[in-house]
Amino acid sequence: MSAHGKAAFPLFDEEHSADIVNARIGTEVDPRTRQIAEIVVKHLHAAVKEIGPTHEEWLAAIRFLTDTGHMCTDWRQEFILLSDVLGISMLVDAINHRRPGAATENTILGPFFVEGVPFSPSGANICLDGKGEPLVVQAEVADIEGNPVEGAVVDVWQTNDDGFYDVQQKGLQPDGNLRGKFQSDAQGRFWFRTVKPRDYPIPDDGPVGKLLAKLGRHPNRAAHIHFIIQAPGYETVITHVFAPDCPYLAEDAVFGVKESLIGRFDKVEDPARADSFGLSGPFWLAAPRFVLQRSKQEGSR
Repeated sequence: MSAHGKAAFPLFDEEHSADIVNARIGTEVDPRTRQIAEIVVKHLHAAVKEIGPTHEEWLAAIRFLTDTGHMCTDWRQEFILLSDVLGISMLVDAINHRRPGAATENTILGPFFVEGVPFSPSGANICLDGKGEPLVVQAEVADIEGNPVEGAVVDVWQTNDDGFYDVQQKGLQPDGNLRGKFQSDAQGRFWFRTVKPRDYPIPDDGPVGKLLAKLGRHPNRAAHIHFIIQAPGYETVITHVFAPDCPYLAEDAVFGVKESLIGRFDKVEDPARADSFGLSGPFWLAAPRFVLQRSKQEGSR
């Protein structure tokens, strides 16, 4: 209360609830922090008014968020999973990576990227457990004008044919299974051997999985291979190549599929071609082309 017995701020009422809360923000607060807080409060209050929750429903929401926090560990971030299945992760990524049409589009990183994977020579086989249908990836890195990008560093990772990343099955899968790091040559090319990716479920044994079930949604991700492409002077690309015959392309649990990221996988049954890649039978062949955009700093010079 003020010295005159009057409230220093407006007292609460339902109609002006968001404005009343936002009026409490200090005058010295960072402008961006103020903007974010005001918008979040405005839309939260609008949502509550539109929903009209009962006390029991509101407590259920609080319990859900509490359970989500309890599920988080050093290797599992349930709040990121929640952001993923609500499409927020993809929306934030899209806002921050608006690129010209020719440039390769971003998609989400996912929780299973591993730093420090050693380089492999072009042509290496990254499948160490021997499971799955052989796949040869002959990739190319270029700039928007079509010039090859030499020396691009490319991280690659995917699940095995059982639908698990190596870090999810320590002691069951070989360490580093289906992970690789490659460097593009003077023609912007590199290639490697792996296996055809398969669909798999995101972790659904926690509150996010229960939410999906209540919403009548499945937890499956469309079959894909992860790529991170980095080169000096260019924007880093975090992306996937999706298998075109996967039944979950239009229903990816985290909304990661974009039309431009659906690859072409050709079945090759020519023994001579198989032999040229060190294979002994039929295999799949994919030839993705990654197009990099100059970084903003580079473009401003």
